[in-house]
Amino acid sequence: MTGQVRTVDGRVAGRRGQATRQKLLDCLGEMLKSSPYRDVKVIDVARKAGTSPATFYQYFPDVEGAVLELAEETARDGSGTLTALLAGESWAGRAGRRTAEQLVDGFLTFWRRNDAILRVVDLGAAEGDKRFTKIRMKILNAVAGSLTETVKDLQDKGRVDKDLSAPAVAGSVVMMLAAVASHQKGFSGWGVKQADLKPTLASLVHLGITGRKPAK
Repeated sequence: MTGQVRTVDGRVAGRRGQATRQKLLDCLGEMLKSSPYRDVKVIDVARKAGTSPATFYQYFPDVEGAVLELAEETARDGSGTLTALLAGESWAGRAGRRTAEQLVDGFLTFWRRNDAILRVVDLGAAEGDKRFTKIRMKILNAVAGSLTETVKDLQDKGRVDKDLSAPAVAGSVVMMLAAVASHQKGFSGWGVKQADLKPTLASLVHLGITGRKPAK
């Protein structure tokens, strides 16, 4: 958590207040792992955090407000974490294969670690809630932007068809990653093992970005 944290009435929270606020968010995050967010009540979050509903309302207007803040925290973490996977990496030769594998592994790991809140974000976005849509795109935009620049660079070098839209290629790859990452558990129902999913997805990512199969 960075910068000043304010209460609902605009006061700057002290160190103890910030810790209480964060504990409420942490407890909410735990509860979302087993309960639909619309079923979560303020009194339940407060009780789990060892405080009162009145304290909860000092920091959040309602459960949805706290959910949005938790989602924003996840988005900030995701933007940095996922973008770092591509920083300074090469897409040429065997290095390109490693870059694709690193991106896939990072995406799947991030989604598993934040599965509960990301399911809420996906639900809100699917229902047309612009607040959740904005948060979802914040997570994905940094990666899409980096991949767009990669495709443009490969086009300049004559290694990727210049008639292709770089943003469309990058966006399609990122959306594929997000869709697979958010449905990892579902693959087991098709008999797909995680050990098979990662290299297959990495090959598709490499092919999508470079137009070539990854080097062995």
